[in-house]
Amino acid sequence: MLYRLRTDFRLSIITLLGASAILGITPFAVMRFMQGNVLAGLMDSSILLGILAAVVYAWVTGDTRRSGLASAVIACSGAVAVGTVVGEPGLFWLYPCLVTTFFLANPRIAVVLNISSVLVLMVHGGAFRSDVQMWSFASTAFVVSACAYVFAHRNHDQRERLEHLATIDPLTGIKNRRSMDQELDLAAANAERTGLPYALVLLDIDHFKRINDEYGHGVGDDVLTDLVALLRQNTRKSDQLFRYGGEEFVLLLPGVDGIGLKAVMNNLQQVLRKYMKHPGGAVTASFGVALLRHGESVDSWLARADTALYEAKETGRDRIVFADLHEAPEPAADAV
Repeated sequence: MLYRLRTDFRLSIITLLGASAILGITPFAVMRFMQGNVLAGLMDSSILLGILAAVVYAWVTGDTRRSGLASAVIACSGAVAVGTVVGEPGLFWLYPCLVTTFFLANPRIAVVLNISSVLVLMVHGGAFRSDVQMWSFASTAFVVSACAYVFAHRNHDQRERLEHLATIDPLTGIKNRRSMDQELDLAAANAERTGLPYALVLLDIDHFKRINDEYGHGVGDDVLTDLVALLRQNTRKSDQLFRYGGEEFVLLLPGVDGIGLKAVMNNLQQVLRKYMKHPGGAVTASFGVALLRHGESVDSWLARADTALYEAKETGRDRIVFADLHEAPEPAADAV
């Protein structure tokens, strides 16, 4: 629960709105009923139940986009309704709504909601003692909305930058191990749900340490980026490439198995043999391949691919070892 709140910003805002609604609206709803103001009491109760329903929907489905929009609409319309029924005291409820809409919904939708809310109250006019008060309210509402928009926009940009730094390998520009863990979990869940086959490929550049030692880390970095470029050019858009660590990479291939998987791997091996170069000659790689088994954990899947890679390295390098097909490794060709 706490992990989801820390990692999903919009869910945390929706949850905070729900908690605030319970603490802030419940006492007023009780007071309205005790004072005999049934209409206002029912209105407060409806707003509270609507927001709580959106919170529950967000937690159960994970769909924070729809639940956030619903929360923003309920909060703004509820604040407007309270303002028209209660009068001047109800105007204050709109200010927090003007701020939270930018964190709950798309900025354009939030702008429309805020402007509409203020205009409805101004057209109704019953909540204001004078035109001066009405225009003062409109001006302050505009300032609050503008500040909230700027803050929400900057917050969104900063979260995207942090997410990029946390999930992308800075040298190669591909996803890192943290992203890989998340994608493998999703792949395993999707395989259980749909039956779609998934292949996992661990590949390791042969004698990479020797390249770094003899030609420098700059050349080693060039080899890594060249490898990534070749793999991207020779795989599908649906395939995903991750940097596992150092000179090791992971390739996730959905929808391939059997003969198709062999063909894909043989093609990748030939491409690397043909085009991967460094000042000392050709660069090769070893491959460990494992198909996801029904009901298998991600750790087991990854471990089998790692075992296959270890076998490929130990039996001569520049080889493909299939953990599932028990196929004998091919003879090395011009291994470095």
